[in-house]
Amino acid sequence: MQVKYLHTMVRVLDLEKSMEFFRLLGLEETRRTESEKGRFTLVFMAPPGQPECPVELTYNWDGDEGLPSDSRHFGHLAYAVEDIYDMCARLQAAGVTINRPPRDGHMAFVRSPDNISIELLQMGDALPPAEPWASMPNTGHW
Repeated sequence: MQVKYLHTMVRVLDLEKSMEFFRLLGLEETRRTESEKGRFTLVFMAPPGQPECPVELTYNWDGDEGLPSDSRHFGHLAYAVEDIYDMCARLQAAGVTINRPPRDGHMAFVRSPDNISIELLQMGDALPPAEPWASMPNTGHW
C-alpha cells in the first residue's frame, strides 16, 4: 500500500491576516478554490519549490464561532528554516509573539492569528546560542 502526504488543513477566521502570517514564514499561495454554493474559500500555501507540502487554509464565509480557540489538540505545523534567528527576528518585527524563543539555536514556536502552533526548526546543525534569544523567557504556550 502506498500513501502520499497531501496537505494539512486548518480553519481560519480572517483569511487575509492568516495568509500574511504564512507569507512571513516564506510560504506562497499555490492554489485557491472558491465555493459559492458551499460558502467557503480554500487557499493552499507552501514553501517555494515544495508545492507537495501545502497547508490548506479553510475560510468559511459565514464565520466560525469556534475560532480562534486554543488549537493545542491539533498539535502543530513544523517548518525547517535557513536561519532560525533571522526568521524569529522577522516575525517579531511584524508583531508576532515568539512563544518559545530559539534559545538553543535549534527550535522555536510561534502562533498564527488563528492560534495554530507553528514549530520552527533550524536546518542542519543548531546555531550557537545568541542574544536576545538565549536569555528570552517563554511567552504563553505553544
